[in-house]
Amino acid sequence: MDLSTTLTHYRTRIDRVLQECLENLTFQSIPLYKAMHHGVLLGGKRMRPFLVYATGEMFGIDPKVLDIPASAIEFIHAYSLIHDDLPAMDNDSLRRGQPTCHIAFGEDTAILAGDGLLTQAFTILSDNAMQGVSDTTRLAMVSELARASGAAGMVLGQALDLQAEGKTLDLAALETIHRHKTGALIRAAIRLGALCAGEESRQYLPILDRYAEAIGLAFQVQDDILDVTGDSQVTGKQQGMDVALGKSTYPGLLGLAQARNKAQELYQEAINALTQLEKHGFNTQQLQALASYIVERNK
Repeated sequence: MDLSTTLTHYRTRIDRVLQECLENLTFQSIPLYKAMHHGVLLGGKRMRPFLVYATGEMFGIDPKVLDIPASAIEFIHAYSLIHDDLPAMDNDSLRRGQPTCHIAFGEDTAILAGDGLLTQAFTILSDNAMQGVSDTTRLAMVSELARASGAAGMVLGQALDLQAEGKTLDLAALETIHRHKTGALIRAAIRLGALCAGEESRQYLPILDRYAEAIGLAFQVQDDILDVTGDSQVTGKQQGMDVALGKSTYPGLLGLAQARNKAQELYQEAINALTQLEKHGFNTQQLQALASYIVERNK
């Protein structure tokens, strides 16, 4: 399958799993749960679940096992977007071409919806059956997701991002923000997929980390480029919001042409890491295709 077909396949699969996770919640009729549904099932690329599936299947793990970490990490991602869009944060009114959660349901309900998704992610990862995954490995996966989501990972990146608004950052400071805000959860998705294989996979985590760090940063560079060049009708987000909020961006620091060169350099770093995995006999075709997609996407 080509990448477009593969992404559609996994997106259909994870959407079904996410729907099932939401259906297990009680009090379905109240605004809180409607807001949680809105945040999770609004659409999107489902890149983080794809990374869980692609990495896990590379180690021979059954997709039914991978459904659990894939859905947990997407719940975390959905919560982060709801909170990112809030008036106190990025104050966005549009997400994936639809009203953001606080616009649709009110700021109070949106905050609680994000809280609900965050905590439910750990319920999913802790309680659901994962055949062949030991309790020790499950605990390592819970720890991985918590570290990537919290004050050492994504939340730190969000805090640094807010602190930097209206300031001109150097490239190192900007990369520090995005390695945490965007990159930490991408790295966690890849690690969760690998950890499902238990001890067999641990020796390959440093190589996978190099790939993850490269594509995580490349994703953000391309996001910054699209904030300048993208069409809101295509991206589903308001164009120019980074500039409006006074944020430092890669095009702002490097210029558009050099930002594009930076994305290509990061792509090559990702491919170089995958070459090391291929030497150990792994099929990295899906991960290669995703790296290419990240730097070529228009939304």
